[in-house]
Amino acid sequence: MKTKDAISYFGNKCSLARALKLSKSAISQWPENVPELRAYQIERLTNGLLTAVPQLTHSDNTA
Repeated sequence: MKTKDAISYFGNKCSLARALKLSKSAISQWPENVPELRAYQIERLTNGLLTAVPQLTHSDNTA
């Protein structure tokens, strides 16, 4: 899950931080991808609209 997608879903960093009971600065320190355990937490909060493990597409499964 991309950090920008999680922020976009919740509207802004403050709202995402509030939903996860974190500080806004904690969210600001995340790299491009949401840390794994937080991604699963976000997946639960969004009822699966954002997924921790993206679905593989045919092009992702090529050698």
